[in-house]
Amino acid sequence: MATTTANQQPIVPAKSGKLKRILIIAIGAIVLLGAGAGGAYFLLGKTNHGPAKPAPVPPPVFFPLDSLTVNLQADDGIMHYLRVGLTLKLKDAKGQAALTERMPEIRSRVLLILSAKHPEELATIDGKRKLATELRSAVETIGSTPEQPAHVDDVLFTEFVVQ
Repeated sequence: MATTTANQQPIVPAKSGKLKRILIIAIGAIVLLGAGAGGAYFLLGKTNHGPAKPAPVPPPVFFPLDSLTVNLQADDGIMHYLRVGLTLKLKDAKGQAALTERMPEIRSRVLLILSAKHPEELATIDGKRKLATELRSAVETIGSTPEQPAHVDDVLFTEFVVQ
């Protein structure tokens, strides 16, 4: 039997230590960069492309006042009376608390404003609107304090009789 020794090369172990370490570090760096980029996209990339929704507006508070009856100014010598019921439209309940504390002053000022009117002024829609604006301004002035501003949105007439 013949033994052949043709093309036999000595087996040399490969240099796997340094190459493996570099390969593992490179793969780890790629994974970390990918995770960082994905996290940045997830956290910073959330933009709302639709219109912003406004905060819900709380419903107004309606604050009714007791009915008032006053004598009106008259040039014709006949006594004229006004019976009026008022409701104040407020933005919130804080304004109602501020107005309740000052109610005697508010009623007094409203009575003075109403008793200074002539029946002819109150006969038209424009006259009533002007009166509502005047009353709103007076109530806001009296009922407001620096700590508790009273924002009156509108003065609503619930009863309005001129006789």
